[in-house]
Amino acid sequence: MSPLQGVQETLLDRTLTVFSFLCLPFSLLVQHLTSLSMSSLIPYFLPYFLSLIRSRWTHEHREGNEPGETTQITYRQLLVQVCQFSNVLRKQGIQKGDRVAIYMPMILELVVAMLACARLGALHSIVFAGFSAESLCERILDSSCSLLITTDAFYRGEKLVNLKELADESLEKCREKGFPVRCCIVVKHLGRAELGTGDSPSQSPPVKRSCPDVQGKLKEKSKRIRPQISWNQGIDLWWHELMQEAGDEFEPEWCDAEDPLFILYTSGSTGKPKGVVHTVGGYMLYVATTFKYVFDFHPEDVFWCTADIGWITGHSYVTYGPLANGATSVLFEGIPTYPDVSRLWSIVDKYKVTKFYTAPTAIRLLMKFGDEPVTKHSRASLQVLGTVGEPINPEAWLWYHRVVGAQRCPIVDTFWQTETGGHMLTPLPGAIPMKPGSASFPFFGVAPAILNESGEELEGEAEGYLVFKQPWPGIMRTVYGNHTRFETTYFKKFPGYYVTGDGCRRDQDGYYWITGRTDDMLNVSGHLLSTAEVESALMEHEAVAEAAVVGHPHPVKGECLYCFVTLCDGHTFNPTLTEELKKQIREKIGPIATPDYIQNAPGLPKTRSGKIMRRVLRKIAQNDHDLGDTSTVADPSVISYLFSHRCLTIQ
Repeated sequence: MSPLQGVQETLLDRTLTVFSFLCLPFSLLVQHLTSLSMSSLIPYFLPYFLSLIRSRWTHEHREGNEPGETTQITYRQLLVQVCQFSNVLRKQGIQKGDRVAIYMPMILELVVAMLACARLGALHSIVFAGFSAESLCERILDSSCSLLITTDAFYRGEKLVNLKELADESLEKCREKGFPVRCCIVVKHLGRAELGTGDSPSQSPPVKRSCPDVQGKLKEKSKRIRPQISWNQGIDLWWHELMQEAGDEFEPEWCDAEDPLFILYTSGSTGKPKGVVHTVGGYMLYVATTFKYVFDFHPEDVFWCTADIGWITGHSYVTYGPLANGATSVLFEGIPTYPDVSRLWSIVDKYKVTKFYTAPTAIRLLMKFGDEPVTKHSRASLQVLGTVGEPINPEAWLWYHRVVGAQRCPIVDTFWQTETGGHMLTPLPGAIPMKPGSASFPFFGVAPAILNESGEELEGEAEGYLVFKQPWPGIMRTVYGNHTRFETTYFKKFPGYYVTGDGCRRDQDGYYWITGRTDDMLNVSGHLLSTAEVESALMEHEAVAEAAVVGHPHPVKGECLYCFVTLCDGHTFNPTLTEELKKQIREKIGPIATPDYIQNAPGLPKTRSGKIMRRVLRKIAQNDHDLGDTSTVADPSVISYLFSHRCLTIQ
């Protein structure tokens, strides 16, 4: 019996009874999703939905960009605001089935806007506030959004983002392309101090800190200018003025379980972003259930997921999952390193966070600064730690467990995708022995398989393509406006399976290990190598903080390894270090994995969600300046630097 089976015996009956209603054969799912009617599921889904709007005195805590900028809101207050904004949307002509674009930072109004759309039956399409005006325009046009919700501006760390200016630019682009958005609702965020609080959630001013450099930053912040924003009469409307006139009762629009809940765009390997569509019943049921069991949720918990709501993790485990379980949670507007690198652990202590969920990128970033910024805080409240977004290398996992969790908190290393809605592979805290870097086992009802290039299922220890053999409630239902792309992207390569696009290894104990995107698998002299495995070996060296490995054409091997390494503070890149790193890889993996090239990379090209853009790194390695779309790169200057310092290669 596997470690998971004992747990399943007590829980499967409770979850799979409901899941079975939604687990149709893939053939039916692909061919008939647009005509499915599953109203019979409403009795199962309704309790979760009602928990979103029930009157509870549980809080959601919002921590602003500056330490001490604190807001608390109860479920009762949230219900009132959601009803008010539902009335606002209705007055602006929004009806069930309409699409509403949301372009906002991590503020409470973002959650209110999401839930108001859901209450009205409209589809929200949230665009990450770090995206460009062009990216926003592209998404508005693709889903024909009739209304945009944004803010005046916000600070991300010390950086001012004039969001209204970007929104205006995007709306102008939409008009030029023949699609005028009829209304833009603007939250006065930086100008919030000018507004009366009334019955709004309780707020606290920034607190004074004893640390001189932090106190200096707060004084500097008070001198920051508030940008002047342009105002377009007839289109722009202030959020606070509309809310003052809105009633605080709104009867929810009843929806079929298969009605769409939201659209969220995710990048494709080629072509424009895909509008992933999730539905009311299946998605809500799945995120509510995964949240409850994966994080071992109890009513007294305080949950904090550091993800931005502009990504699927924020949808599922900042908003819908926690709220559907009546959780007290934390909403964080800032960044981990501002005003100092101990910000996260200060917040953990401040709110007595019990369950903490973040990305390996953040963990590796904070590792560079050592243990002291973490250990100077208590963190005694922490019970469960989680990771999301990419495979976590064992070195980062061990630091997270040893330093952040003080070797007492189980880690749930979760694998899932925008398309899956919720967790697919994950350990259950305290119930399954942990293996650093492994996503462990499938969640209830999930049926993974590993296929070879011919589409044959591999048994026992194996490595190949990760697929799923049967649907689950949270699976996306289509690509908005392009169902053919949905079929082609996820079901064509291996008919009868959902294709994740990820490589995976299953060990002798049945644990699953994500090895990276299948296009990141390298074939060196006929040997299949995982980029994640090589990166992990590099990062075991004390000098390396982060690493990325791509393939490069080789006249003899066919393909060789080109490595980018970011060094920890205090280390210097030189030929001696290069040889040490090659030796380390030979010792950890074998001579076949010895890199031909290792380049110093003070920074790596990443998306705004923190994922390394290996497609761009492959172009840099080959000195190919035809990069395609780089609109999602967080810091374009990194690309220029890497091109100018690339290794001299042969092809």
